[in-house]
Amino acid sequence: MQAAGVALVVGVMSFLMMQAMPGDMAYRIAAARYGYDLVSADLADAVRRELGLEAGPVVQFLHWMADLARFDLGRSLVSGQPVWDEIAHQMGASLQLAAVALGLSLLIGPPLGIYAGLHAGGLFDRMLLVVAAGFRAVPQFLLGLVLIVVLAVQLRLLPSAGHGSPAHLILPALTLALGLAAASARITRDAMAGVATSPFYAFARAKGLSDGQILRRHGLRNIGAPVVTYLGLQFVLLAEGVVVVETIFGWPGIGHALIHAVFHRDVPMVQGTALVMGLGFVVLNALVDLIARRIDPREVQA
Repeated sequence: MQAAGVALVVGVMSFLMMQAMPGDMAYRIAAARYGYDLVSADLADAVRRELGLEAGPVVQFLHWMADLARFDLGRSLVSGQPVWDEIAHQMGASLQLAAVALGLSLLIGPPLGIYAGLHAGGLFDRMLLVVAAGFRAVPQFLLGLVLIVVLAVQLRLLPSAGHGSPAHLILPALTLALGLAAASARITRDAMAGVATSPFYAFARAKGLSDGQILRRHGLRNIGAPVVTYLGLQFVLLAEGVVVVETIFGWPGIGHALIHAVFHRDVPMVQGTALVMGLGFVVLNALVDLIARRIDPREVQA
């Protein structure tokens, strides 16, 4: 039921926003097909007749909903290819970028948060708060540009944009990972600080267990539930960042394609991409809820 609601809301909102954009939709589509140097009013009229844009927005939306009921997202108005094929091709690159960024954020954020939580109120904890707040406050497009200037232009260590080699993946993944790591570090720190001051943690220390044993047996699992739950929110932040970061670094993923689809008024492509991303959130949230319930010791005991 939630997935059906998401599909309806995403479809309606994306369609209305595309229709509300100024300019001639047929002219934009013709320019995307033939180039701005060759486009003319006659070509725009031909595109309008070919795609049935004269039928009006209500008829177009009803046709899209009818296709969606048959699990058909239609065809791109620009390329003429099925939207499913376009999204499947682009989703692979986006998932690759998202997986690397999420992996990097987990290697950076939670370990720092655990150490800060075990030493709450100390110098490292205060420094982590300042650094994490700084990275969370910096917009991702600005952070990406800074990394390009420093690592690509000044130091010439990495390519500034493109796709095709592992080196092209580092800068966009790092841009996404730093913001995610800053947030996960604070969530982990707060959870770890609460667990470290709990009675069962003190009792484990009184039994003579070492700090490492206490952390492995009683700490990690108790902080796992809030950290995993926050990962579900990170996927939302990740999807928002992918749209911006892919555009900056020329990464051929679903975010980069979405920007071009909006610019060229490719309504089926915009609706299909937004729908797939929205349903992806539903599936990921369900998985996160199940995993958090599974690893939470309080749920297991109940």
